[in-house]
Amino acid sequence: MEQGGGKVIVEGVGWVAAALTLAAYSMRTMLPLRATAVCANVCFIYFGWQSGLPSVLALHAILLPLNGFRLWQLVQGVSRVRAQRGKDADFTWLRRMASPRTYAAGSLVFAKGDPPDNLYFLDEGQILLEEIGVTLNPGDIFGEIAFFTDAKERTVSARCVGACRILAIDEARFLSLYNQNPTFGFAIVQLIAKRLMDGIEKRPEAYLPVTARTRESQSKPPVDQR
Repeated sequence: MEQGGGKVIVEGVGWVAAALTLAAYSMRTMLPLRATAVCANVCFIYFGWQSGLPSVLALHAILLPLNGFRLWQLVQGVSRVRAQRGKDADFTWLRRMASPRTYAAGSLVFAKGDPPDNLYFLDEGQILLEEIGVTLNPGDIFGEIAFFTDAKERTVSARCVGACRILAIDEARFLSLYNQNPTFGFAIVQLIAKRLMDGIEKRPEAYLPVTARTRESQSKPPVDQR
């Protein structure tokens, strides 16, 4: 009787492990997915040990520390995001992501209305965002807002005040970092919100897309010159 009851418990744990695995595969966000996977690994280890299935035991004994480590990384990432609130982000680690390029004084990095192709990190020199009169300094990033606009175009022009050393990160790598690195993603959202609030307060017309301005000018009736 006791053996039969023990077998039922073991089989029940196996079914729970299977259900947790299925639930993990159906989840869209990584934090609950990893937490559920850890629980499934624990259940499978117990099931494999009690059922005499060394392959199941070995597999989940390997997966448990892996999922546990990934879960710890996610929790640390969330903690870093919370700690980042209200602080200026440090983007200097982006130096490892791209090779620098030198621009001469007065060079136009991009113009308002251009399609977005890169995120830029200013390593040396100063950049003037012409339409809103904002000067960027070494350690700043720019060109991020255009990736999130419906018009998919640069919202301002960026010109080198003097000689500049700039790193360009292409769209694919930028979006990959944004989606996979929660600290970076939060810093980008925080930076966009800050810059939009400052820019709209000072020069709201500067953020009107070029395509919208064209449509607006075309819709105006001609002025009677008589």
